[in-house]
Amino acid sequence: MNKVKPALLRGFDQEYLPQEQLQFNALVDVIRRNFELYGFLPIETPSAERKEVLTSKGGVEKEIYALSRLAAGADDDEAATKGALRFDLTVPLARYVAMRERELAFPFRRYQIQRVWRGETPQARKGRFREFYQCDIDIIGRDKLSYLAEAEIPSVIYSVFRELGIGDIRIRINNRKVLKGLLESYEVTQKSTAEVLRILDKIEKESPDAIKRSLENSGVIHKYVEGLYEVFVSMPSRQRSTGETLELLKEQLKSEIGKTGLSELSNVVNAIRQFGVPDSAFSVDLSVVRGLDYYTGTIYETTLVDYPELGSICSGGRYDDLASYFTDTKLPGVGISIGLTRLFSKLKEAGLLKAPSRTPAEVLVTTMEHQDLGGYLRMARMLRDAGINTEVYLEPAKLKNQLAYAEKKGFRVALIAGETEFAKQVVQVKNLAARSAADHPLGELVAAVRILLQQSPEVKSS
Repeated sequence: MNKVKPALLRGFDQEYLPQEQLQFNALVDVIRRNFELYGFLPIETPSAERKEVLTSKGGVEKEIYALSRLAAGADDDEAATKGALRFDLTVPLARYVAMRERELAFPFRRYQIQRVWRGETPQARKGRFREFYQCDIDIIGRDKLSYLAEAEIPSVIYSVFRELGIGDIRIRINNRKVLKGLLESYEVTQKSTAEVLRILDKIEKESPDAIKRSLENSGVIHKYVEGLYEVFVSMPSRQRSTGETLELLKEQLKSEIGKTGLSELSNVVNAIRQFGVPDSAFSVDLSVVRGLDYYTGTIYETTLVDYPELGSICSGGRYDDLASYFTDTKLPGVGISIGLTRLFSKLKEAGLLKAPSRTPAEVLVTTMEHQDLGGYLRMARMLRDAGINTEVYLEPAKLKNQLAYAEKKGFRVALIAGETEFAKQVVQVKNLAARSAADHPLGELVAAVRILLQQSPEVKSS
């Protein structure tokens, strides 16, 4: 029989060794804990949605993976002909809320941590994959949503990344109405606005010539291309305070939509400060564009101050009419997404991840006498009932090999009992870091292990 070469698909190749998975899970735990700290509730939605749902508001069809069976027939069901994999979690959320609005309490605060699929060109060095995890929060109102929700989102971002402890962050904020007001001053038509914003969203990723060429091809009048490009390059607030940027915008914006956006942005900035986010952690930045069509108000991108080359690690914004394709009820919302797979990849590359415990279990029960298997399992059950993570070594092996296994995996305590120990109703409790051991009565096993775990440092990598 011919062997199949074990290999992964390009862009679907993010799988980890157990210790890396523990690091990944630790990030998820911090994110989930902080989301719940602010009162967000968990949901999950199906991996596949109807195609018309995913393309209802700005989904790029060439980036959406459709469902099909390897051997599709005439009797193929609707999932294989009408379904596609979600490319983000926001559009499925809009569908979810529209279907269940009578069952939900508003404002609806949800978090969602799931995989998404996007048919982009994979670039592992840039942390871009075709399958990846996103961690989203959204606040959705019925008919209205206070601007305070837009101000609270940066507070959540700040809380998450402060606990992650990977360095200072900068939450860069802008407003889509401000952007549209600036485009109007350069006579960009409403028809061209969405495409021009998508182009400007790439301003930090593509060369100046490529951006200017794309702007002209999108319909920007030739004489305005240079000026439009320069305003988005020169106005970000890296060299000025948030207050100075707002004053500069007041001079630039003349249209009603631009003035409305500036008023919204000013209110959000003042409220962010009241939520306790320091000025050093956020700024108004016109280079934040967010290319997706559904954003209508405040938009966010977050970067690491000391590692700007990692790009945005958290982004999102306000949307007023995302669910209008699914319901007549107005369901405005605001939210952000952390691209967890990309973030993990870049943090690992930069050496910013904390070393994990090398095994979730803390105690290894070694086995020496097969006839005493019941005794070994009873010890493990006693510890597990007490909430102590415990593994039993089930394969026949010499004791020294079992202890080598324990040290390699990072166990902190090993339990050793042979015929003599069982006869005396004791067990040897071994501190693997200190390489010391002592006998304890079986009835005192849980207490002895607890004391040792409180004192014992983790085993060092071998």
